[in-house]
Amino acid sequence: MKRLMNLRGTPEIKVITGVRRSGKSKLLEEYTEWIEENDPESNIISIDLTNLKFEELKEYHALNNYVEARYDRKKENYIFIDEVQMCEQFELTINSLHSTGKYDIYVTGSSAFLLSSDLATLFTGRTYEIEVYPFSFTEYLLYYKISDIQIAFERYMKEGGMAGSYLYKEQEEKYKYLADIFDTLILRDIRQKYKIRNIVLMDKIAEFMMDNISNLTSTRKIADTLTKNTDRINHKTVGSYLDYLCNAFAFYKVRRYDIRGKKYLTSNEKYYLCDHAFRYAKLGTRNLDYGRVMENIVALELMRKGYEIYVGVLYKKEIDFVAVKQNEKMYIQVSDDISNEKTFAREVDSLLKIKDAYPKLLIARTRHERYQYEGIQVIDIAEWLN
Repeated sequence: MKRLMNLRGTPEIKVITGVRRSGKSKLLEEYTEWIEENDPESNIISIDLTNLKFEELKEYHALNNYVEARYDRKKENYIFIDEVQMCEQFELTINSLHSTGKYDIYVTGSSAFLLSSDLATLFTGRTYEIEVYPFSFTEYLLYYKISDIQIAFERYMKEGGMAGSYLYKEQEEKYKYLADIFDTLILRDIRQKYKIRNIVLMDKIAEFMMDNISNLTSTRKIADTLTKNTDRINHKTVGSYLDYLCNAFAFYKVRRYDIRGKKYLTSNEKYYLCDHAFRYAKLGTRNLDYGRVMENIVALELMRKGYEIYVGVLYKKEIDFVAVKQNEKMYIQVSDDISNEKTFAREVDSLLKIKDAYPKLLIARTRHERYQYEGIQVIDIAEWLN
């Protein structure tokens, strides 16, 4: 909301992106209400293409004519279009309206049809992307009005941040809702856009990636693993399917960075799931694997806060995250339990080898106040997230 408020009146086309059901439409709705309250004299042209009332606007000439007929030259004119991809060749209308300079334009759309990589070619005018993520832990606390962050974190670990699931009382029903979203919305969008014929392979790759969040992996490794149980799979096909999953915001790819050599490494990446609860919904909860899920939660939180993240490599040791934002940088290790001395020593060893002065954090499930160990901040994950 703050980013949208700050962008009001700027000439760019504001594009709200993110995984399905993460709250893009709700954000647009709340922002519309905020403008109505703060600029009551404004002219708001609001269109929801999932609503049958706007069925005829799914043709781009009709959409253009509808908007132009409602232009008021005496007022500030705002255009809000939800699920814009439902209008075929929508980009022609948006570009035409933008070229007039008369409108402040905001659009949302299906994650698979309004890709970050496509924005520059879709829209001839400049775009500004606002990415929406599932609920953060802080938003989860606000939603449920929970004061005990430790109890809340235990729940958040299992429930995740897809707020639509919160309407269901039983955990089984929550997971059914999440599994349906992943299957019928995320994967269906991808199949539709890229005309995928091998649906079974796409499902297997998605489930493999969920089972291996925060593990270093490669397309060749995935292909080899899946080939053991089925026919020969080409690693290039696997690579394409992974790209499709990332384009639809189902997963986020994180590259490796050589801290000493200050260069990016091309082999092996990590992939993080857009919301960790999808993993439990699809694969079950027999293997909760808190350490890897916590790392996934930290990755998403860093991205929410605007950091670019990389997997750090130093003297053949791995640092979970190198987080960079403008002139700011920090190194982060994430661990489920550091009560064991060997585990603690292993986690801090990589950080202690980094000799620059940037902050170093060990985020773990300590349930204690933060403290310092030889310059490393040791902090409980619930406290860090809050």
